[in-house]
Amino acid sequence: MFKRLISTALIFGTAAMAPPAMAQSLACMPRTSLVQSLADRHGERLTGGGLRSTTQVVEIWSSDKTGSFTVFVSRADGISCVIATGQNWQNSAPKVVPDGVAG
Repeated sequence: MFKRLISTALIFGTAAMAPPAMAQSLACMPRTSLVQSLADRHGERLTGGGLRSTTQVVEIWSSDKTGSFTVFVSRADGISCVIATGQNWQNSAPKVVPDGVAG
């Protein structure tokens, strides 16, 4: 559950930090084309995601080998729009805090 919470916070934090002008320049294409490109060109695979609304899913794809990552929103009509891309992606395990210990 903690991993989902961190992923959700990362997704929405990234979206909230995007400048308003970015919404006008989103790269949108059929989801099948986007994920094929991410897998073939960048070696990225699905890392996490979640529902943004009843008609949209946010996905994070990343590569352990290259450190690249892509965050995009997929709509119910099959179109996906890239929100962010970057380098130096790091997967991290949640920190386990023993019961009764403030963390």
